[in-house]
Amino acid sequence: MRRSTVLSLVGVLLVTVVALGATLWSGNTPELGLDLQGGASVVLQPKEKVSSDTLDQAIEIIRSRVDALGVAEPDISRQGESIVVQLPGVKNRDRALQIVGQTAQLFFRPVLNILPPEGTPPPSTPPSPEGSPPTTAPAEIKTTPPEENDPTKEVVLPQLDSKGDVTTRYVLGPAAVKGQAISSAQAQIDTANGGWLVSFDLTGDGEREWNAMAGTVFQSQIKQIAIDLDGVVKSAPSLQTASFPGSAQITGDFNEREAKDLALVLDYGSLPVQLEPQTVQTVSASLGKDSLNAGLVAGAVGLGLVALYMVLYYRALGLVVWLGLAVSGALMYSIVTYLGHTNGLALSLSGTTGIIVSVGVTVDSYVVYFERLKDEIRSGKSVRSSVDRGFRRAYRTILAADAASFIGAIVLYMLSVGSVRGFAFFLGLSTLLDVFIAYFFTRPMVVLLGRSRFFTEARWVGVARGLNAEPTPAPV
Repeated sequence: MRRSTVLSLVGVLLVTVVALGATLWSGNTPELGLDLQGGASVVLQPKEKVSSDTLDQAIEIIRSRVDALGVAEPDISRQGESIVVQLPGVKNRDRALQIVGQTAQLFFRPVLNILPPEGTPPPSTPPSPEGSPPTTAPAEIKTTPPEENDPTKEVVLPQLDSKGDVTTRYVLGPAAVKGQAISSAQAQIDTANGGWLVSFDLTGDGEREWNAMAGTVFQSQIKQIAIDLDGVVKSAPSLQTASFPGSAQITGDFNEREAKDLALVLDYGSLPVQLEPQTVQTVSASLGKDSLNAGLVAGAVGLGLVALYMVLYYRALGLVVWLGLAVSGALMYSIVTYLGHTNGLALSLSGTTGIIVSVGVTVDSYVVYFERLKDEIRSGKSVRSSVDRGFRRAYRTILAADAASFIGAIVLYMLSVGSVRGFAFFLGLSTLLDVFIAYFFTRPMVVLLGRSRFFTEARWVGVARGLNAEPTPAPV
């Protein structure tokens, strides 16, 4: 028994030291949530009334896009008919919000004519490709507004430069292929020109539609296909062949960010509804940090008073509480840091509250065990013979209490959204740690103390004195 007890205690301490040492050596710290590190928040509203299923689908697509951006623990929730997106720690707010709410209505259209920007003298009009609808004289052509970008009609759409200025306008025929034809997309370096391009794979039906369009366009005079993304021509590459075996490339004057943004939107699908930003704001971390600092001070004071009380009341066993809380805190810090850098877990103000609340659950476990020891000793047993028997009985109570707390945390996590889920997650994680620490640290630590006469009988720190262990005299 002594050997297994020592091995259990040494194992826990070794795991704790290694985990904390590796965390500190790596230089990593826990990822912070929106309320602690700041970020961006936007409320998106559908332009028209849509079904609940459509909103849920939009939320899932937005979540996929945000995850691909690498934002730690984004909060994407539904409030009535609106979608609330909170992005902690984003470095480029405008880019992130643009990708989040971009409808990504993607059409591939044949180019019928090329026009200069509005307000410049029109060039001569080339003849329309055979079989295509007749085009109007350039002087009368106006750019089609985004809300009138009908895939079944001829439109005039602009191409923009990096500053957002119109460089060229295109007269485009009806969309022959839609974005659903794309199965995946990725940004790549254009080895021929040294720039960037977007390559994409086509679905089975998409390949047939694309090749049918390419065959028609390849026979026309202009031989260009325009990529119409939300009413803007992203690129209008010329066809070099009429047949594409399941994949194609979008080339143009892309920089790295533009190519990756386009591939990201195409890869994760189109939003099923057009969303308008109702409010967009930058969230400051100052208020959350002030609240966190106040909470940490209050928690430290409360923890200090509890630790002092435990030492005064339980003597040497109070030191076990101190050490147990230190081990639990070191493991919690290491786990939260690891999950933050591998799974995007972020520590928010509500999560910190869950950890502080869990300290009370942990201290309750020690009290349950120590009071059980007191009952065993008062019945006439020695400290040494009581530690194992007392723990077996106390551990059942600890498991029952922690199970109730853990079930509550799971239910709260599954049924809630936003910051409440953070509270539930960290409360559940702390509860699991309490079960682990109680069995593999508290039990062997008390067993070792129970075998030391100094810790059981010393005047000031004796365990027996701390447990008021004078046995009750037998009745005469």
